[in-house]
Amino acid sequence: MNTFVRSVVKTFEGMLLSFKRYPETIACALAFSLVTIVRIHLDWEEQKAYNFILNALHWTFAFGALFSLALVTFEKSRMNKRQTRLLVGVAVGGTAILTFVLLFLFGGADPAFAGLGSGSLSALAIARVSAAMYCSLVAFVILAAYSNGRSDFSKAFFMSHKAFFTALIYGSVLLGGTSGVAGAVQALLYENMSSKVYMYIGTLAGFITFAIFVGFFPDFTKDKEDERRDIAEKQPKFIEILLGYILTPVMLALTLVLLIWTGKTVAAGIEASFMQLARIASMYALGGIWLSFMTVGYENGVSRFYRKAFPVAALLILTAEVWSIAVQVGESGWKTTEYVVSLILILAVVAAVLFLLKKKNAQVLIALLSAFLVLVSVLPMAGYHAFPVRDQISRLEGFLAQEGMLKGDELTPAEKEPALSVREGITDAVAFLAYAQSAKLPSWFDRNMGDSYSFKKAFGFEQAWPEPDYSGPSDTGAYIGVSLRLPVEMVDISGYDWAVTLNDFESKGSAAVEMETEKGLYQIQWVINTPDGIPELRIALDDRSLVEKDLRDYIDGVTKKYPPGKNQSVNASLEDMCYKVETPEISVLLVFSNVDVGIDMQNDDFQYWLSLNALYFKEK
Repeated sequence: MNTFVRSVVKTFEGMLLSFKRYPETIACALAFSLVTIVRIHLDWEEQKAYNFILNALHWTFAFGALFSLALVTFEKSRMNKRQTRLLVGVAVGGTAILTFVLLFLFGGADPAFAGLGSGSLSALAIARVSAAMYCSLVAFVILAAYSNGRSDFSKAFFMSHKAFFTALIYGSVLLGGTSGVAGAVQALLYENMSSKVYMYIGTLAGFITFAIFVGFFPDFTKDKEDERRDIAEKQPKFIEILLGYILTPVMLALTLVLLIWTGKTVAAGIEASFMQLARIASMYALGGIWLSFMTVGYENGVSRFYRKAFPVAALLILTAEVWSIAVQVGESGWKTTEYVVSLILILAVVAAVLFLLKKKNAQVLIALLSAFLVLVSVLPMAGYHAFPVRDQISRLEGFLAQEGMLKGDELTPAEKEPALSVREGITDAVAFLAYAQSAKLPSWFDRNMGDSYSFKKAFGFEQAWPEPDYSGPSDTGAYIGVSLRLPVEMVDISGYDWAVTLNDFESKGSAAVEMETEKGLYQIQWVINTPDGIPELRIALDDRSLVEKDLRDYIDGVTKKYPPGKNQSVNASLEDMCYKVETPEISVLLVFSNVDVGIDMQNDDFQYWLSLNALYFKEK
């Protein structure tokens, strides 16, 4: 019991020491928590006007915490002077300010992809900050490994894992205990207690958890050996058993299965989807590298055999992935998935070669390579947002030039329907480009080409979709939403001449109808697969556009009246389920049977579904 109590006391002593050793890191973590508290305090309607700034602050302080962790470690382990210590504080503050300014000025999402009228950071901006955070973490582990005369990357690598899981255990117990107390208070003393109390508790528990994580690390001060370092780096016996005698044999068995499968694939040409191959190869490669890092010091026979066998087996297994990427790129060009998998493949192949040549000394080079590849993936010209887009533009232009549809910057519809393979290629490339965020597209390309009606109008033929390669849905974070239903009431349509139904979406994302009157031919289109997910109403008279309007203002209005929440389902009024559009030529009334708005709070992702019951139309 005394040993347990001492362990707990030392953990919390380390947490308190983190405030002294890493004040900039803790300050950033505290600022992150304060921003979170502000967001909890504000309801969504109050918060959404500041959503962009709050997101920018969150990512700024998250990066600042990890960047300062690495920078302080560098200064303490290499210099440890008063002047340089002050410079670190200035550098961290200046970097945080610069990060926020860059996010504020250049990090906004394309308006076509913004949701609910609130600004949000672009996926590219978030990816770039995340890449900087990863590089900071890699730098910290390397600096910690090579300090005070030590040079064992694997021990520092394990110490970082140990710090994370130790903090996670303490934080989980703290969160569970305090939430339990709050639940008892709500159940026994104050039933009307706000659910936000649990969010505040979670935020404070998260801050303490991070402080425990930082405080777990020993003092890396130059020429000052911390006795806690050996304890922090030491692997418990159960970890050695788990990794060396359980996980390593499992990985060897998996390696054998994959080697047999690779042999069959190469010899017999067994077909497998690209996504299946990508998942298997990526998980095996990254998992194998991680296990090699964790078990580099193990001297049992299984671990020694694994360190020799894994690099050779990985090179053989990854040949199937090279073949798969070559086939996939040959068929449909470079896209985001192919790009990311290729970077993982480069890392895995180089890591396997380094393991063979450098043995234990390969770890730092592999870690640096992973950081370099992460940075490359978000660079302006070579990143995941740019390279695939350029390739798909080139591919699309090749198809169009082949059919004589693109001359200079002028796109003309096809005079005759191209071959199926060409139509599939054009459809596939257009679909990718239409929904590519932060992409520089040609002047002749319109993002609306992603919907079937605009596609046919631009290219002169229907969309033709290649066979899909499903990758499965991804998990989302905390989700709130609102679902509105049309009440059973009569709709006054005395002022309208026609009722139009638009519920045939076989053409993949839009429905259209033509209506001829004395004034000409009306083309009415209801589009749901727009780039930002907000449906659009388009009405033209003899190819002259009368209405081209998204329903953002309608969605803003109903969500203001019915704020999204947990499992929010509402019987709305008839007035709320109707939307009027007036122009000098026509009057239109939209009646919705269902309106659903969802927000993934973790990823700032917005989903909309407006089920159109009927459209009532009148000429003026």
